[in-house]
Amino acid sequence: MNSRAPSILARALVGAAVALSLPAFAQPVSTRLGTLQLENGYPSKAAAEKLYDEMDFQRATQLYLWGLPAVGFHNLHLAHLKSFGAKDGEIVLYQSLKDKAGMLTPNLTTQYAFSFWNLAEKGPLVVEVPAGATAGGVNDIWQRPITDMGQTGPDKGKGGKYLILPPGSAPVQAPGYVVVKSPTNQVWFGSRGLSADAKEAEATLRKHRLYAWADRAKPGVTNFVPVGGRDWASWQPSDISYFQQLRDILEPEPPEVRDGYFYAMLRSLGIEKGKPFAPDERQKKILGEAALTGELMARTNAFEKRFPGSTVFKGTQWEYSNMVELDQQAKGYSQLDERASWFYEAIGNTLGMQGRTVGFGQVYLETAKDKSGAWLDGAKSYRLRVPPNAPVKQFWSFTLYENVTRAPLQSPQGAADISSRKQGLVQNADGSVDLFFGPTKPAGASDNFVQTVPGKGWFTYFRLYGPTEPYFNKTWALPDLVEIK
Repeated sequence: MNSRAPSILARALVGAAVALSLPAFAQPVSTRLGTLQLENGYPSKAAAEKLYDEMDFQRATQLYLWGLPAVGFHNLHLAHLKSFGAKDGEIVLYQSLKDKAGMLTPNLTTQYAFSFWNLAEKGPLVVEVPAGATAGGVNDIWQRPITDMGQTGPDKGKGGKYLILPPGSAPVQAPGYVVVKSPTNQVWFGSRGLSADAKEAEATLRKHRLYAWADRAKPGVTNFVPVGGRDWASWQPSDISYFQQLRDILEPEPPEVRDGYFYAMLRSLGIEKGKPFAPDERQKKILGEAALTGELMARTNAFEKRFPGSTVFKGTQWEYSNMVELDQQAKGYSQLDERASWFYEAIGNTLGMQGRTVGFGQVYLETAKDKSGAWLDGAKSYRLRVPPNAPVKQFWSFTLYENVTRAPLQSPQGAADISSRKQGLVQNADGSVDLFFGPTKPAGASDNFVQTVPGKGWFTYFRLYGPTEPYFNKTWALPDLVEIK
């Protein structure tokens, strides 16, 4: 065979491919956007407008997913300012189910203490943590942990002082303080009281102190603001206001290298540092549709996970809720989908919330499906058997949430959770516990019952406080919820 034959054949094949592909670029092209008209290979004016609209729409939906942690924090901050009248540095106390009704997936077994602070406006922040049963920390505006505090922090529950520095600040000599630097100017403080005694838990939380480093000689009194059962909400919006909020929260922050391309996409949508957000009618329409679609994408990404490793117990519907690394980075990529899943549903992230150390912190597991794989339905009844010897040093709890708001499920019963701390919790002879969920208590069921609401989908978090070895080696496994026909 002629040695030149392969090269001649290769050139012929390339030429044929080019010849076959050229007409597609010179004639009208059928796409998911419809038929796009071309003029000698150039997009027609109508085709260019349609393609730019689609480009902006696609960018906006991905920016929705990217911005979820920041906008989630922003809405909680707005609730502090507008719903509770709490200034930055004042600590809001969340104590009852009603207090937490507007929060993303709160624990209803323990009390919370939250506050916000702007390091650029108010200077470095001092947090005095009391000795006692608390766990919490400080996050930046992207919900990356700056430091844990309390039992899961450097003070290990013995109390201590923490100094939070702003981005770009010079080192500070502060003997007796745990000194850390925030990547963002806006930060959030959060802690939970872990004592089983509600009065003791509140008293311990009220011993926290927040003040400016400049005021350390005479810090004054830290004000506490109880929610007091007021109505409020903090879930991320699904309309154009989402992008206004994203602009507002990014404005005081230094752009990060990791987010350079996202800032480029924001710029093409009219969101640019130092400039007002003033979308024209075309942009308003696109951004409104993108926010609605982005919210549905976020909901799907959270409840129908497709990233690997999310299943907890083989052959069950239980999934890990929090798969976000502390720096939100994985090997070779940033955790866009994992981050969007957790922060669509929840608030905050700390080392203690990772659930990866025996006897330390918390574990968050979730399910939105029953054993058959069907979505949990507020009109149906279910039973869940918690096996004996639950692997916890402290306690376990199940909390029910509405799937749309991700807030605690509101029912006539007035209870959206059940835990091992429940007084009168009924155990079986072998130490297992049967739990029942449904619009009415099933016949023969114990008082281990949480009411659901017909017409509302729901999901549950199973929390383990102080997880022990049987959880990690999976010698103890939680079965699925089973529908009671």
